[in-house]
Amino acid sequence: MTVEPLSQKEIEERLSELPGWSLDGDRLTRRYRLGSHFAATALVVHVARIQEELDHHSELTLGYHTVSLAVNTHSVGGAVTRLDFELARRVEDVAPAHGAH
Repeated sequence: MTVEPLSQKEIEERLSELPGWSLDGDRLTRRYRLGSHFAATALVVHVARIQEELDHHSELTLGYHTVSLAVNTHSVGGAVTRLDFELARRVEDVAPAHGAH
């Protein structure tokens, strides 16, 4: 299936369904705050598994009690695509189990 860049309108519509996510330049971004470093590390492991399943990877940063993601699609020149939103949605599905907010 061909992946195409999303229009600004499509990005805004999809972002309205993902509270906490935003467009920073040419990337979707989100920062999660967790109750402990261990919980943040566990979330990183789950995000890494999702990324492997999707074969689509973000810049993933582990902080003391935080996890940050930044993602776009390199194969279309660094634009935002449906793949980025699919990754974001999957991360949103697992983040609450780790106490992320």
